[in-house]
Amino acid sequence: MRISFNKFKKYISPAMMAMILAAVISGFLLFIPPIQGLADNGDFYRAMNSNGVYRLPTHYSQSLDYVITKFGIYQYYNENSAAVFTSQAMIVKLAVFLNKIFYSKTIFDIRFLAIIYYVFFLGAIYLLTKSLVFPYRRIRSYVVALLVVFIFADSSFTLYFNSFFAEPGMYIVMLYSFASILAISRDCYQKRWPMILLFFTSTIMLLTIKQQNAPLALTFAVVAIGLMFLPNFKARRFAILGGIVALLFAGVFTYSKINSEFNDVNQYQSFTHGVLMETGDPSKKLSKAGISPQYSLMRMQEYYPRTYDTVQPSSKYVEKHLIQKTGMGWLIKYYIHNPKQFVRLLDVSTKDIMVTQVKAVGNFTRNSGHKPREHTKYFVLYSTYAGTFFPNKYGFIGLYVLGYTIVYAISCFLDFRAGRYQGVVRFLLVFGMMTIIIFIPIISVLAAGEADLAKHQFIVPITLDLTFILFVSDILHHRLWNTVIKDGDSDEK
Repeated sequence: MRISFNKFKKYISPAMMAMILAAVISGFLLFIPPIQGLADNGDFYRAMNSNGVYRLPTHYSQSLDYVITKFGIYQYYNENSAAVFTSQAMIVKLAVFLNKIFYSKTIFDIRFLAIIYYVFFLGAIYLLTKSLVFPYRRIRSYVVALLVVFIFADSSFTLYFNSFFAEPGMYIVMLYSFASILAISRDCYQKRWPMILLFFTSTIMLLTIKQQNAPLALTFAVVAIGLMFLPNFKARRFAILGGIVALLFAGVFTYSKINSEFNDVNQYQSFTHGVLMETGDPSKKLSKAGISPQYSLMRMQEYYPRTYDTVQPSSKYVEKHLIQKTGMGWLIKYYIHNPKQFVRLLDVSTKDIMVTQVKAVGNFTRNSGHKPREHTKYFVLYSTYAGTFFPNKYGFIGLYVLGYTIVYAISCFLDFRAGRYQGVVRFLLVFGMMTIIIFIPIISVLAAGEADLAKHQFIVPITLDLTFILFVSDILHHRLWNTVIKDGDSDEK
């Protein structure tokens, strides 16, 4: 067995093994009939219409029930402007371009979009695995590679590839951003600048792909500060500083592009799905906060109601007497005076934080023999387990962040005192990830209450998974507090 393993590791690295397994597992899901993906919950139009793709008339009745694989391509002038600013448009346009070359100029197949995500996803799996195990090719390294596949090739993530949601692009560039910094801290490559360039490129893509990601600019600016500690890098530190400025600018620019309607929707739902989510009578608290008690009747109401509502959310009356009065400052002040209610909302946000499989839409095509809105059971063991058993208290997240930060702070201190940069770069990466885990639920509750929490917090389970696999890898390779690789201890040639 030892001889066979030595031959195997000579030709197949842990990173290569992880990439091959992820390619087979996700390729079967995405491209082999019956094709699986995510049905449209009404958000597809944001990425479709402005990029020359439209829903065919025969598919209008399939919105939530079944995955649609074929769409029309506009043949004439497209008058639809972008509903929201997003860098996802570049990905969709590339998919349409490839579709026109290799398939059809009139019909768009969703799998061309999946192919783009698929290729970049496999590259991210390779880089992530290499950065986790380098420079080892021990049995424990291959165990980490299997864990990477088990966690990150989970179908709850890859189902997104066959859809027009922005989440798949967000998922992939997050993997690249994390792995590139980790690769630098591990000295995976002789030249650092390709990984530095990859980090800034993927992070800017992450910040601009969804408008909710704008606050992450501060997080990744902290992560980027770690690059300032790289040795023999004085001449390029101005370039790193320029990259940090670019990150902050991307965040500010993305935030500035949030249109008034999008802001009104979130603000309205932060009131109806947040402030009004009080177990008792909220009217007294509203009166104290300067809002008419009559609005307490709007509990759980949507900005775009599906049935008749007592008041139209988009009316000028609601705009003047509610939305203009309940901005972010008002919300913060309200929750300061009602901390128990805010903690309850944070617990609600934590309850399903690891449930990454979308429950509201189906995963199969109409003629596949599956029921409407049926969900796949293929390779979802990790997401099912994590979603079921993850503690549903925000206090647990606080303890997790505190403990995790302390553990890696010790390594940072030891390396800084010894004049090594590896532990410092890794700690700032970890610290940045911890800010995502602790603050995104708070921002999500303030921004939209408990409405659409799964989408608003999508970055959190990804971050939890990345930090978990980093911790496991560091434990198995005995470098949690000791980043030094002894001479002759490397398996890489």
